[in-house]
Amino acid sequence: MLRENAPIIVTALFGDEDFAWLDGLRRAHYPPGRNIVPAHLTLFHHLPPSIAPELKQRLIEETRDSTPPSADIYRVRHLGKGVAFDVQSPELAAIRERLAEAFTGLLTPQDSAGWNPHITIQNKVEPAASKTLHAELSADFEPRPLRIAGLASHYYRGGPWDPIAQYKFRR
Repeated sequence: MLRENAPIIVTALFGDEDFAWLDGLRRAHYPPGRNIVPAHLTLFHHLPPSIAPELKQRLIEETRDSTPPSADIYRVRHLGKGVAFDVQSPELAAIRERLAEAFTGLLTPQDSAGWNPHITIQNKVEPAASKTLHAELSADFEPRPLRIAGLASHYYRGGPWDPIAQYKFRR
């Protein structure tokens, strides 16, 4: 599939320390053959490639003169066959809402159904394995801040994502 015909994914970028911690957990607990993308927080799963120029402008506008949104990892969630950290960020939710409003009518059902921000650490494993990891991560879990450094767009072509661009928040 040509890049220009591939759907676009939009994610939040983590600060370096948070990324290292989250991606380390993902590499340790995600089935290796299925772990083809790094730890991420998805804002949109499937935007049409036709909106790439407008999306670029909107992501620049959202980040260029803005400080990073505050965010917190507030819970370890059991997914049945995986584990995720739930994220709370009213400011990031507002950015996502503005983007969703701009692209009304172009969103897939998954992207228009509402946003449940999370970072998947493990997925597609046996329920017993995910239950064990959930208990392990929950045992000493305390909510913690999460640094959101920017936004990124990627083409999805069925495998690892093909990066389009990163848009950093003003520091």
